[in-house]
Amino acid sequence: MPGVSVALDPLNVDALIAEISGDLNDTATSPDLDALAARANDALRFNVGDARIYSLIGEIEYRQGKIDDAYALFDQARRLSKTEIHALQRSIGHSIEIGDLTKAVGELDTLLRRWPDQFPAIAEGLPAILSNPDGYHTVLAAMAAGAPWRGTLFSALGKTPQGLDFANQLLLDLAGSEAPPKSGELSSVITGYIAQKEYEQAYRLFLFSLSDDERKLGGYVFNGTFEPGYGGKPFDWQVRDQSGLEVTFATSQDAVEGEGGATVRFLNTPVKNTALQQYVELPPGSYRISLVASGRNLKLPKDLFWTIRCVDRTREIARLNIPEGTFNRQSLSQEFSVGLDECPMQLLRLETAAIAESWRFRYMGSLVMHKLNIERNSP
Repeated sequence: MPGVSVALDPLNVDALIAEISGDLNDTATSPDLDALAARANDALRFNVGDARIYSLIGEIEYRQGKIDDAYALFDQARRLSKTEIHALQRSIGHSIEIGDLTKAVGELDTLLRRWPDQFPAIAEGLPAILSNPDGYHTVLAAMAAGAPWRGTLFSALGKTPQGLDFANQLLLDLAGSEAPPKSGELSSVITGYIAQKEYEQAYRLFLFSLSDDERKLGGYVFNGTFEPGYGGKPFDWQVRDQSGLEVTFATSQDAVEGEGGATVRFLNTPVKNTALQQYVELPPGSYRISLVASGRNLKLPKDLFWTIRCVDRTREIARLNIPEGTFNRQSLSQEFSVGLDECPMQLLRLETAAIAESWRFRYMGSLVMHKLNIERNSP
């Protein structure tokens, strides 16, 4: 209640700033700018070193059309405090307007280092910066230097077609720097392409992101032997947190009894869906999906199976069922086909048939999947 605080203590500058800011942000009534300016200037006499008051007066003058005076006050606020949030936001916009993009990026860097939650407030100015060669290279230099907001930038750029073009180019340029793209940054852009249904571009970017060791795990199913340490990106294994089960990857050297692969341990609870999936890109044709797996006291009341679904239509094009009980390195397989131009990208996922988490249907035991493979049938 800033109004009450000011009434009790007229020198309470925090309350005064909150009250004037509230009046300026009130969309229901038009504020009396002259009265607000008088109050802010009166407070300045007792708080000459408070950057927030200069910024507040600057905003009032900006709304009165005194643009040059306003920016002079914003500059004064920033001389007193480099991270004064409102002055920074106004200064970034002004620097973009006049084409001083190097200054704009420097101010953006200062703002986001101090106020990382303010990214949405400056996001609309990014296309103007990145579409200019000087602005682009200034952003690239800041990201190569390890700017803490680079992950947030990739996430924001991944939400629009124009942003994806900039994000893709930044990733390519950063690949040769001392700060190459991180897995999360690549995932943001790949996911953005998938959301825009740019499936081929998404898959090309995934392939571009692979190291020499990762390329050895390639195929229609990436890392079909479930080697640990590679998961995360959309065309790689994605393991989501989910109650009722645990998923672990292990090499044969690290696993119990030498049984390497992915182990799914059920915790005697209901399980709706599961936590393991990856996107795949299968051209039109005839295929076989095969799995080598071991079971330990598996109880599957509502079935457990691998599915392949079309991403566009969520239509199921293949299902590979997993049996109950105890078995060792059992081979399972199923043939399927992908029609011409009807399923440009697919989702490979381990699922249960449960449609509700009823305690009548509890999953128990362990499943060890040693190898999952998709092969194209010979013509």
